[in-house]
Amino acid sequence: MPRRRTLTLRGTGALVAGVGCLIAANMLGAQILLYIGVLLLAVTVFSILAVRLPRRSGSVARQISTDLLTVSETSRVTLRVTLRALRVPRGLWRDVLPDAVSGDSAGEYPPETGQLSYLITGVRRGVWPIGPLVLRTVDPFGLAQREQAFGETRTVTVVPEVFTLAPLTVKVGAAGGTAQTSSSRLGQGSDNLSPRRYIPGDSMRRIHWRATAHRGQLMVRQEEEESSPDALVILDRSAARWARPGDEADPAFETAVSMCASAAVHLVQEGYGVDVIDSAGTLLGALRGHEDDRDGLLVALALVAPRGDARDITALIGGTPPGPLVYITGELDEEDAALLRPSGAAAPMLFATAPLPGAAEAAVRHGWRVATLGDDVTESWEDVLPDRVGLGPAESQQGATDVAR
Repeated sequence: MPRRRTLTLRGTGALVAGVGCLIAANMLGAQILLYIGVLLLAVTVFSILAVRLPRRSGSVARQISTDLLTVSETSRVTLRVTLRALRVPRGLWRDVLPDAVSGDSAGEYPPETGQLSYLITGVRRGVWPIGPLVLRTVDPFGLAQREQAFGETRTVTVVPEVFTLAPLTVKVGAAGGTAQTSSSRLGQGSDNLSPRRYIPGDSMRRIHWRATAHRGQLMVRQEEEESSPDALVILDRSAARWARPGDEADPAFETAVSMCASAAVHLVQEGYGVDVIDSAGTLLGALRGHEDDRDGLLVALALVAPRGDARDITALIGGTPPGPLVYITGELDEEDAALLRPSGAAAPMLFATAPLPGAAEAAVRHGWRVATLGDDVTESWEDVLPDRVGLGPAESQQGATDVAR
């Protein structure tokens, strides 16, 4: 926090005027100017002492109405301030906010309601500090001021925005092509699957987290060895795909992260078990119909940034291919698109924020349904559904529709 000067503009003017009166009194021999100069300097010194000498200490309890703040979502911050001083000074307060969070976090102190409160809106995803509380007081003459910070900071997690997407036209299950595989794993028996000890080479997506926490060692679900998850969402965050690698504020990457979260949440609402990984194979979240799964995914996506290289999609999918496969990437040329193979996924959907000429056609030839990922996430999603016409030349989209059918 930048250091603020003690004197206000009025105080600086009084100090300059006092010194000027003393100089003029000495040069002109005017006794009245001497009195005025001494008075101005005395009042200025008194004002400085009045705001600097009193010892003040205090604590701040800060509460945010939502644990996770979504981009564009509004939440209320409430502060309870305990200030210990000779007297409660009147002044102005402000809570220090990062650029990633907007809000009118200032007002008069002490407040009429007895507590401080203001609204914040998420602007950019990430984990950001809020605070400290800064109290600015001014002496009765308005000549001197003091700013003092109270309390610690508190972090707020801003997660990507999740949009409501249109339902899939055809429900596609896991490898067997039925829609019943996912629902059977979401029932009461899903927690009773027989776990076994993790063996090097097992997919990290098969880890039984509850058994792992209970036994203190990695455990995997025995039944899941025979089938892959019902749906798979892959976020390609390799540096080569994005204009500003390592920059979390890239608008195109922000849209991609939002699509990733929206697609995963939408698919689990349709009854699928969903795994979300990045292009390096790192598990970002596993959704099995629990609210904690959703929050865990959003927190993980709040921290991702473009970096590293991408692995081959076949290696990412592993053994049996999933039903719906959502692949989200950035700049995509024709050569790279030709290398993206859906590996037998029943419903492969490819979203690119910046497809270059020929990329969509190359991907369609391998069975993908392709759409340009623009600012409107919901519209881009609808572009890959069989009953909609997506981006690009009409011939390419008709080909995508024929493949999907």
